Amino acid sequence: MSLVFELCPGRSVGGHHPCFVIAEIGQNHQGDLETAKKMIKMAKDCGADCAKFQKSELEHRFIKDALDKPYTSKHSWGKTYGDHKRHLEFSHDQYRELQRYANEIGIFFTASGMDEMAVEFLHELNVPFFKVASADANNFPYLERVAKKGRPMVISSGMQSMDTMRRVYQIVKPINPNFCILQCTSAYPLDPENVNLRVIKTLQEAFPDIPIGYSGHEGGIAISIAAVALGAKVLERHVTLDKSWKGSDHQASLQPTELEELIRSIRIVEKGMGSPIKQYLPCEEGCHDKLGKSVVAKCPIALGTLLTLSMLTVKVTAPHGFPPEEIYSLVGKRVKWDVAEDEIITKEVVEENNMKKQRK
Repeated sequence: MSLVFELCPGRSVGGHHPCFVIAEIGQNHQGDLETAKKMIKMAKDCGADCAKFQKSELEHRFIKDALDKPYTSKHSWGKTYGDHKRHLEFSHDQYRELQRYANEIGIFFTASGMDEMAVEFLHELNVPFFKVASADANNFPYLERVAKKGRPMVISSGMQSMDTMRRVYQIVKPINPNFCILQCTSAYPLDPENVNLRVIKTLQEAFPDIPIGYSGHEGGIAISIAAVALGAKVLERHVTLDKSWKGSDHQASLQPTELEELIRSIRIVEKGMGSPIKQYLPCEEGCHDKLGKSVVAKCPIALGTLLTLSMLTVKVTAPHGFPPEEIYSLVGKRVKWDVAEDEIITKEVVEENNMKKQRK
């Protein structure tokens, strides 16, 4: 059973543990190391648990023709797609510097290994867990290789079918039980009608022994908060310092004020989820004392009368007598003295022996 497991040192996910929030910086740092550090600090200040990047060894991720292809998008950082990606890709030494910085300020640091060689580097870097991007969820040899590293895994499910996700589970689970699956739709930005939060429930039912989470690309924070209310134990959202910056991810990302409000709201929702047991709580005592209703006499009742339902009603009273749910149990009970209209029916009003007889 790995419904609960340690995703990062000292930080477990699943069960009653707080939702683990991943601030996905990705490549929204614009290829600038100092901007990347500012984003790590922003994630920490906003309350995120982890700052995450995307690491590629480009020649292992893309075919040569893809890298050599002209790239004329308004988001381009180079003449070819390879030039564009190389501008956004940090070196191994830069990754080590970012990791050191994250450690210094006290936030977990990891990255999606976008190809097998990137995974090898991240393993060497000793990241706390591997994030598997949606594009690799159906890359079964890759999944098997990552699982065998023995580190916890977070696997996104964008662009995949339920049948594929069952195969993901079947491949990973026997090798590495410490993983979770995130509901995800791979569109940037994502329209609400394509989010399909109900898939969280589907995944929970299909894989009851692993935590389920959500990776969102929608605008705003409402849907992500709802995902946590539905039981998401890991939440990933892209973040940015400025949505107007060059890059296709920025519009699907949260700015600092949004990320901070998201995490604040998640923690409130988690408190609000509370207990599944319905019961009268101490905090309700004030309201009950002020507005709680009890059984009272609907009309004058003479000493010795056997009570009927028509003689009784329910009103706000202080002090309290019999609660409304016990009104039927009073029928047939004998009153010990003359009872005025609106008088509270208490235990003292009815004959105790008569009540015991009625209960037999």
